[in-house]
Amino acid sequence: MPLQTTTIGAYPKPDCLPAFDWFQADDGPDTAHPTARYAAAIAEMGDAAEQLFERAAREVIADQTEAGIDVVTDGEVRRENYIYYHCRRLSGFDFETLTEQEVRGGNYRAWLPTIRGSVAAGDAFLPHDWRVAQGISEKPVKVTLPGPMTIGDSVADAYYGDPKARGRALADAINVEVLRLAEAGCRYIQIDEPLFARRVPEALDFGLENLERCFAGCPEGVQRAAHMCCGYPDALDVPDYPKAPKTSYFELAEAIDGSCIDAVSVEDAHRPNDLSLLDMFKRTTVIFGVVAIAKSRIEDVAEIAERLRVALAHIDAERLIAAPDCGLGLLGRELAKAKLRNLSAAADGAA
Repeated sequence: MPLQTTTIGAYPKPDCLPAFDWFQADDGPDTAHPTARYAAAIAEMGDAAEQLFERAAREVIADQTEAGIDVVTDGEVRRENYIYYHCRRLSGFDFETLTEQEVRGGNYRAWLPTIRGSVAAGDAFLPHDWRVAQGISEKPVKVTLPGPMTIGDSVADAYYGDPKARGRALADAINVEVLRLAEAGCRYIQIDEPLFARRVPEALDFGLENLERCFAGCPEGVQRAAHMCCGYPDALDVPDYPKAPKTSYFELAEAIDGSCIDAVSVEDAHRPNDLSLLDMFKRTTVIFGVVAIAKSRIEDVAEIAERLRVALAHIDAERLIAAPDCGLGLLGRELAKAKLRNLSAAADGAA
């Protein structure tokens, strides 16, 4: 039986949409102005925005479906990045008066939206996005949300001054939208917490508790997934860029396996793991990154299949899902499709 396949979230924006996400910025995801173009691009689309978003989602889902992906996403086509789209819909955030601050452990500086009041959920928005995407897809559509620790590292905080209190407030607000998604019928919900791999002590101290808080009350039948990659470069084919320590996954695995998380995404293509890591997940499904998202080289089918077979010596096929390392936004559509086709072909033959 073939292994299941999925994507992580982001996908290259189709040409029908104005280019306003951080992948098109001059400095890529490391841009100093990650929010600069979003509002203007939405205003430019005007009354045509919803039609354009649906058209873009249709193209992105078609790419994934034709490539053979089992659980697809809408490519986050409505988002400037995976974090701020959600933050714009929460109370307490100021996207007008930005704050310059170091991000990602001081790797670069950026002008960030600022928390200036109590954070809380606003009107529902992700159920609409999911319904639109699911209405044009024969495959189940996964929805992604940013996690509390990762949001906290991507904004300035002029209100809480305490990462634990801020994280609890963010988790409670995220939980509202998670439950709305579940009630709408979405069965694949993923919280993105790449910061876990970079800040393991904080993740174990309070991050995982807040991650579980995001899923509180989530009904049976919904896959509660968490994504934890080790770092994005700012452009394709950049060999040297800051990544999380190689030990991070090992330090997190036991706690993740003992949590409410059903599936955890780990990257293995940009930097292969010691696959004894997979032995540590006794019950958790592993969404296993086997194609690189920032290298233009297309991994061939045999190479991917061999890595999957090695992984299967450490984990049951029912608990291994083949995927890219992270979002595909840096690749461009043709590269993304080629990599996904080979990923699907390898998953078909590996088990």
